[in-house]
Amino acid sequence: MTLADFDSRYREKYNIVCGCDEAGRGPLAGDVFAAAVVFDKDTVIDGINDSKKLSEKKREKLFDEIKQKALYWSIKTASVEEIESINILNCAMLAMKRAVEDLPVKPDICLIDGNKTPQLDTVTEAIVGGDGKSQCIAAASILAKVARDRYMLEVAKQYPQWQFEKHKGYGTKLHYEMIDKYGASPVHRQSFLKKYYAKLSEKQQENR
Repeated sequence: MTLADFDSRYREKYNIVCGCDEAGRGPLAGDVFAAAVVFDKDTVIDGINDSKKLSEKKREKLFDEIKQKALYWSIKTASVEEIESINILNCAMLAMKRAVEDLPVKPDICLIDGNKTPQLDTVTEAIVGGDGKSQCIAAASILAKVARDRYMLEVAKQYPQWQFEKHKGYGTKLHYEMIDKYGASPVHRQSFLKKYYAKLSEKQQENR
């Protein structure tokens, strides 16, 4: 079954089928992004898949194609401050809720990637691995991922010493080295760094 065929099954019961996904739950820095996408029943985009399975070049190309061919699309965020206030899971749900509610139409059903759904005033269904099963979820995953990567490139210009353009805020060896050298930037999620700082403190005490 193709990703478009997967969505077609839902159109037998629902007219407006929306796919929704987020990007940026795992990184140590930056906002979390989410996108919502609605396609016409006849729209099929070649090569669309879970954003994590695609090259950056392919994602960039599909990003423009999705925006051109989708009936409706929206990209929204939840901020670092909100992540620190209500935690990352709640913020991922909040960003998805914002994306869906920003659409100019109310979907009849929202297919959400994962095992949890945001609180929406419409039918929702959580689909584990949905970004590899559903065309509209896969499209949302691509929009969210590319938008977040572009945002992190702008963050990198603002805070060049952390080299965000290379790791996009994820916990790579280079990123931790930059944190060790410069400390946390204003866009770092302090709650995500607590465990790392605790381990660092333990090591320092052991080495004394």
